Amino acid sequence: MLYALHELLNINILGYITIRAGVSFFLALSFTLYLMPKFIRWAQRTSSVQPINEWAPENHQQKAKTPTMGGIVFIGATILASMMTIKFSNMYAVGAILTLVLFALIGFQDDFAKIKKSENLAGLKPKAKLALQIMASLVVTCFLCLMADFNTDLYVPFIKTPVVDMGIYSIIFWCLVIISTSNAVNLTDGLDGLATVPSLAALTSFSIIIYITGNATISSYLLMPNFYVGEVAIVAAALMGALTGFLWFNCHPAEVFMGDSGSLTVGAFLGYLAIISKSEILLLLIGSIFVIETISVILQVGSYRFRKKRVFLMAPIHHHFEMKKWAENKIIVRFWIVAILSNLVALITLKIR
Repeated sequence: MLYALHELLNINILGYITIRAGVSFFLALSFTLYLMPKFIRWAQRTSSVQPINEWAPENHQQKAKTPTMGGIVFIGATILASMMTIKFSNMYAVGAILTLVLFALIGFQDDFAKIKKSENLAGLKPKAKLALQIMASLVVTCFLCLMADFNTDLYVPFIKTPVVDMGIYSIIFWCLVIISTSNAVNLTDGLDGLATVPSLAALTSFSIIIYITGNATISSYLLMPNFYVGEVAIVAAALMGALTGFLWFNCHPAEVFMGDSGSLTVGAFLGYLAIISKSEILLLLIGSIFVIETISVILQVGSYRFRKKRVFLMAPIHHHFEMKKWAENKIIVRFWIVAILSNLVALITLKIR
């Protein structure tokens, strides 16, 4: 809508990505702050609350009546704000919204099943969820290849030229990136606000990288690849605004949880941003907390399966610190600090080529 006004009325300022990104941020923030209290009241009336796993730490049982599925609100706010501010002829921006919609639907289906049966493990079966994620990621990656005609080169940090052209195999690699990140954020979403701030930090980093990648002058100066992806920074800014509004209600003690409808979608979107910014490898640093959480689960499951011994008191690793009697706030804030610092380091690496 804003870009249409720019073209129709020749309002030059509305043509700038930075201006429209700022507007989308505050639109999504406002929508979330307005709608979330209404959603919380509705969820409480209808008992749309978070079922707690019986194996969860003891202090989690008091969260059993906390509304869940808040991701539907802030993802909806993101999509609405984006639709009002993006340039619709940009296929990368359209792909970003497609990613949000597809993974939000998967997450909603999982959340709804849990709520309906009042059981944490009663959502989508792991194989069914993975199958849906594979199908959704295939739709997104094929869209990139067919509609956006996206470059299939693989870039590595510190090297100014692509290391290999993945060709058709890029679809497999990109699907792996999207699915892995989606599930990693989902694993991290176990404490109040734990996944929210690392997601905000990662979105900030990717927004900067995407803006640079989409700007011929800055990308040339920093010896970075240049593609017409800058418009996606507007969608990322909208999600940042929506997540900021969500954090208002999700900070400890949480009034609402994002649920799989939020965590799966945010993770998939971060994977999409990594792909279009040619930062798939840098994602490991930008999403360091998500990587640590995922590795802790892999180590725990692998060790117990082959050695019949546990590496951690409980996995993911934030539960390990809970079992060691760390205060929930201390775990959350320390993880936030690690996430922010790792993103600062990731941004510093952009200059080293």
